Amino acid sequence: MAVPEISEQEFEREVLRSELPVLIDFTSTRSTQCRAVAPEVDAIARELEGKAKVVKVDIDRSKRIAATLRIQAVPTFMVFHRGRPVAAEQGPIDRKQLRELLDPFLPRAEGAIRAAELAQLIREGQVVAVDTREGPAYGRAHIPGAVHLPLDEIEGRLAELHMLPGAPVLYCRAGDRSKEMAAKLAEEGVPVAFLEGGFLSWEAEALPIERPD
Repeated sequence: MAVPEISEQEFEREVLRSELPVLIDFTSTRSTQCRAVAPEVDAIARELEGKAKVVKVDIDRSKRIAATLRIQAVPTFMVFHRGRPVAAEQGPIDRKQLRELLDPFLPRAEGAIRAAELAQLIREGQVVAVDTREGPAYGRAHIPGAVHLPLDEIEGRLAELHMLPGAPVLYCRAGDRSKEMAAKLAEEGVPVAFLEGGFLSWEAEALPIERPD
């Protein structure tokens, strides 16, 4: 998807009144760095479609906005949330860094925990990771200290789940299946947290992994 460029006249409607967090790419057609980073901006726009809005502002055509927000160089990336600037980064950055800039302001599902948050809670002894994947996947690699409880067995073993020495946090490969299970259990009056992005997000953060011999 092509990231739209907005004008000064559209800024209030598209940014200040947006219900979603907005990532603004302050750019210039004269900048080779802006052209180089454009594919990363397009990629994050596709990845976060429906969760965040991504727009471009050309500092040569929207000089008043650039001056008001004190944009000194391009590319500059700025996040607006609830009508206010909440984060900014200057210079060419990649999709992962753009995601990190936006992450704290993205809408989250009930019970969702990010990988870094889970790692901290495990260190503090507050939670226990529950691996819901099939046995062979758990056997190859899992979060250190995780207990294995296959997804299709969880509803029949709820007592076991809640006798763990910390609050259970479910995880699967990519997060979708454990998210669905957490939502189902919440409807039944048994709220359980889950790892957003699953084991893949844990690996992406380069967090410790246990690989049994």
